[in-house]
Amino acid sequence: MTTKTDIIVIGGGAAGFFTAINIAENDPKLKIILLERGTNVLTKVKVSGGGRCNVTHAEFIPKELTQNYPRGEKELLGPFHTFMTGDTIEWFEKRGVPLKIEEDGRMFPESNTSQTIIDCFLNETERLGVAILKNHSVKEIQKEKDIWQISTEKGNFTSEKLVMATGSSTKVWDLIKKLGHTIIPPVPSLFTFNINDDRIKELPGIATPASVQVVSKNNKLKLESEGPLLITHKGLSGPAILKLSAWGAKELNTENYQFKIKVNWLLDLSTDEVFESLKSLRETNKKQSPTTYAQLGLPKRLWQSLVLASGITTNQKWAETTNKQLKELASQLCESIYQVDGKSTFKEEFVTAGGVDLKEIDFKRYESKIHKNLHFAGEVLNIDAITGGFNFQNAWTGGFIVAKSITE
Repeated sequence: MTTKTDIIVIGGGAAGFFTAINIAENDPKLKIILLERGTNVLTKVKVSGGGRCNVTHAEFIPKELTQNYPRGEKELLGPFHTFMTGDTIEWFEKRGVPLKIEEDGRMFPESNTSQTIIDCFLNETERLGVAILKNHSVKEIQKEKDIWQISTEKGNFTSEKLVMATGSSTKVWDLIKKLGHTIIPPVPSLFTFNINDDRIKELPGIATPASVQVVSKNNKLKLESEGPLLITHKGLSGPAILKLSAWGAKELNTENYQFKIKVNWLLDLSTDEVFESLKSLRETNKKQSPTTYAQLGLPKRLWQSLVLASGITTNQKWAETTNKQLKELASQLCESIYQVDGKSTFKEEFVTAGGVDLKEIDFKRYESKIHKNLHFAGEVLNIDAITGGFNFQNAWTGGFIVAKSITE
């Protein structure tokens, strides 16, 4: 038996729910079915932001918001003028979910739990009569005489309009390929660096602002970022590393995650500037050991580790350090080289770069340029962001514009 409906949304995640709710709100007469392959919906929403759901980011200028998207920066500028952070805040507040801004700009529900967002979506779909069908893994998508035909493991469906909000599912990407779309092959984004180095081995848990640069063999890779750097049991993490992994997702994949990075633990101070500072410290602290007190604003254990790595011993006094040792210490502080051997997934928030080629999408309507009435929202497209609520904002913006173009 085939079920007829007006609109089918494939994918029970953030983008799928947001799209379905907005379509139903714009035109309550439309019959909408949402198909989810798993037994649960909104699973990524549940674990995001450590279970608190990082809904969006407090960035209110479209151009500046786009700069957090390694892939999609150019394409999102227009859409963000239609729906962005302020609209997201208003949308949730209207439905009884106030959001709060944290110091770093990330925004969460005031309740501090992702369940609030999930409940909001489930209540809205129920109120608006959106049918949610779980365990409906899509096997085939065809188009006949402008009607979409969808086959799942549990039944067949037809609709005039189809929305793909399936995230980075390679199975579904294969189906989209059969419809004539190009898929940019997926590579991981947002990952941490595995580094086995005596200088940081005993320092997990230490965080400090730093700048990081990828050192490539042929100087082709121009990747750098700055921000908090976190030393972990496996190597390095924190916003500075995650940004680097997002912007360099494709390049670092081709390097097979074997490359060197240069860390400036003092952000933008140069080796020469630091050498001069160290000579002054030698003058003013003659009788102390350089390992006694941390200097230049660094965490104590990190400072001590870099002092020892520069060949200065614990029983040496500042007055006994040589220029050669201080030059080496300045180098350790401003241009430490670390060998990266592999990557680790960042928490549960596994993000991939890859998906439907953006050249094949009309971003005024989030509609396929190949098939009329085929729309896309969320990570199914080759759009991804750095960490901080930006991937969700892309889902809300896409979902809102799809709903608008379908119901206008």
